[in-house]
Order: sequence, then structure tokens, then C-alpha cells
Amino acid sequence: MLIKRREFLKISSLATASLLMPNFLKAMTLDEALNPNQNILVVLQFTGGNDGLNTIIPAKNDIYFRERKTLAVQDSLSLTDEAGINPSLSYFKELFDNGELSVMNNVGYPNPDKSHFRSMDIWQSASKSDEFLDTGWLGRFLDEECYRCEHPTQALEVDDMLSLALKGENNKAFAFKDPKRLYQTSQEKYFKSLYDHHHDDETVSYLYQTLGSTINNAGYIFEKSKAKKTEQTYPNSQLGKDFKTVASLIKSDINTQVYYVSIGSFDTHVNQNDRQKKLFDDINEAVKSFVADMKSDGLFNNILLMTFSEFGRRVAQNASNGTDHGTANQMFFISGNLKKKGLLNSLPDLQNLNEGDLIYTEDFRKVYATILKNWLKADSSKVLGWKNGVYDFI
Repeated sequence: MLIKRREFLKISSLATASLLMPNFLKAMTLDEALNPNQNILVVLQFTGGNDGLNTIIPAKNDIYFRERKTLAVQDSLSLTDEAGINPSLSYFKELFDNGELSVMNNVGYPNPDKSHFRSMDIWQSASKSDEFLDTGWLGRFLDEECYRCEHPTQALEVDDMLSLALKGENNKAFAFKDPKRLYQTSQEKYFKSLYDHHHDDETVSYLYQTLGSTINNAGYIFEKSKAKKTEQTYPNSQLGKDFKTVASLIKSDINTQVYYVSIGSFDTHVNQNDRQKKLFDDINEAVKSFVADMKSDGLFNNILLMTFSEFGRRVAQNASNGTDHGTANQMFFISGNLKKKGLLNSLPDLQNLNEGDLIYTEDFRKVYATILKNWLKADSSKVLGWKNGVYDFI
């Protein structure tokens, strides 16, 4: 069967999602609803290395203002006597005041790597800095869960490509940008014919079978995404659209426990303040709509929204009104069911630096272990190999 170039491009796009699809996704066609009391994790990735010092601001620290003569945030919104938050994250300040936001400062790992790609791999795989893994921490969670759960525990990423974080040894999440677009592509006559197509080559035959299975599941995801249309108004930004997709799926009876979205780029080497403000504005409004949506349906207590970035920035600004690649950073946790609220630990120590970089005090793998054990109710030691305890903020 000859494939025209246009058809090849379309099948390549669909194959991107298909080859990332786990076998257990087929079971999503079963009429099994997510346990209404089951916790849901939403991961928001700040791609590019967000500047943590201009996010949670050490408002009373002279070193901060001395090292950032033009970049220092002068009008931060007060959180505590010592700490403020970037004014573009005004809704995060409201969440903080309501006891619906926790902040973990100084999060990182030993021997940090300043490469975007390598550090992101470390964060997504939960590896050591000198260890290379081809599976992600949430992918291994899927591997662990799907051996003992009554129905598949599924993860979805709202993106065109699947992140390493969601790739397991035996199970992988499913990546898509728009449920409707994925469904429309899958319903074209050319693709539907793949159901009945057979090929002598084992690899090609497997590709056709996988694509055919994806066609079936694309319809399932699309139907769930529109099952309970939200009345909440979302911003017209890409992140706003992504959170609207997540909200629609959460409100349906789809058996999904983990959602993954991202925004960037935070690689602010030049003219940082304008770029960071634009990204924070998008995040602020999208999260505001999402939280309001979850609250309106009484779901907020079962939602944990977690943010991370692959590294922070250096303490001193550079000559281009920006900041260069750094090390430790903070993480946000948003939920209606936090056990500890506010700042969970001290602000970064700007007097004790490693060649101009922050020194981490909290290992991100301990944060992951906490989420796995306390929120997702999984065996964190099996998923991570981490046996150094957990935090108690959730």
C-alpha cells in the first residue's frame, strides 16, 4: 500500500501519540469510573529554569538587592515578614493567605547539572546526577500501580510529545494536545482502514495495530473531555486551554489520576523581568480559573497541583538584565487538603553560596516520595528507591 506524503505526515503525527500509548490504555473503554475519593495529581512544569529568587522574593535581604540592582523585585506582595511573592502571581498570594498554598524552598539535588536537557532528565527520571535512567518517576508509578489496581491507573499529558517523567518500563502515559483534534484525525477514512490492515512484517504490523487501538481510545478521551463541559471561563492562553482540558477530564468519569502540563520558556538570560512577567501572568490566570472550577464542583480537596523547574538561576544578575543557569529552586503545592501551609522551610541562604549559586537543602526525590506515598498512596521506595523519609505537608 503506497502512502502519499500528506498521509505520511498525518500518520506520523498520530503515531507519535500511538507509540507512547500503553497497552492498558485499551482498558479505558471499560465503563469504570475513577473513585470519587481518589486523589488527583496535576504537575505544572516550568520549562527553561525559572528564577526562583524573583518568584519568592527575600524582601528584607540586602544581598538580594545588591546583587540585582535592576532585576530585584521592589513591589513584591508580602507573605511573611521576610518573604514576598512576585506581583504577577497575585492569585498565589490569595491562595497563600487562604491556607491553600505551600512553598518548599531550596529544592535541588547533589552535584547539580546546569544543562537544561540533563537537569530536566534528572528531575523527570528522579535519578542521581551521575545516573542515567530511561524511565520516569511517574512512569514507574504506573508500572507499580497497574500490577495491583482493580482498573488501570492512567496518566495523561497535555502536549504533543510524551515527557520522560511519564514513561515506564511496561506502561506509559498518553500524550495529546487537543482531544477533539486527535479524535478528528483518528476518524479520517484513511486511518479507520488501519483496523483491518495486516502486514507480513512484524514491526509494521504492530504499528498498524497500535494505531488502530489509538483510534479507539482517541474517541474515548474526546467523549470524556466533552462529557461535562465546564462553565468556568478560562484565559485564551495556551496554558489556559490546557488547564480547561484537564478540568473537563477531571469532571468526567475518566480513570485518570495524573495530569501533566508545562509552560515556558523561563530561560531568561536577557531582559528577564518582561519575559517572566508574561509567563507568570499566564500561570496566574490559568491556575485561578482551574482552582475556581475545581471548587465549584467540590473537587479541590482531591486535587494537588505541583510545580517545578529543572533549576533556578544564579544569585547575581548578568550584564544583559537577565540571569544565568543556577541550581536550587522552590516548588509550589496547591490544594484544598494541605496538612501544612505557607512556607515550609527557610528562604535561601544568600550568604552561603557555591561559586555564586544557591546550595540546596531539600532533595527533590524526597518531595516525590512524599507525593507518591501520602497523595497517590503508592510504594515510593519501589518507585524511587528512596528510603530517606518523607515530608508531612500532605
